[in-house]
Amino acid sequence: MIEEHAIVTSTEAGIAEVEIKRRSSCNACSARAGCGVSLLDRVLGRRPQRLLLANKIDVRVGDEVIVGMPEAALLKAALAAYMVPLAGLLLGAIVGDLMSAESSAGESLPLLTGALGFGAGLFATRLYSRRLATDPRWRTVLLRRVTQSLPVRLPDVR
Repeated sequence: MIEEHAIVTSTEAGIAEVEIKRRSSCNACSARAGCGVSLLDRVLGRRPQRLLLANKIDVRVGDEVIVGMPEAALLKAALAAYMVPLAGLLLGAIVGDLMSAESSAGESLPLLTGALGFGAGLFATRLYSRRLATDPRWRTVLLRRVTQSLPVRLPDVR
């Protein structure tokens, strides 16, 4: 289980909204000057990730919690996101190359079929990720409370 700290921002009807502060080791990495992740972080900024989770441990607003995600879910998502479009691109380009050898289409057919294969791979990834999102075995869950929010008492003004 991959665990991450989060803060509960709202609760309603058995659902808790948590905010995960994204962390990165870019400051400690020696390759940060030429790294794409570091560049994207500087350009786009670091926005917190918000999730809606089942509130099975009765958390309240302000609680610091640990959320968990199964390792297999991350692995499946990464494989789907990276490998399926790449396989579609390569397969499409190979099919286009084989087809262009039999015709006089030149170099444009492998480029076109490769782009179509890439698009088909992205579409397949979208369908797979929707199916994965509905499977409760792969969802992120609230694991435990780290700290509880302190009740705030306002002074009685009379």
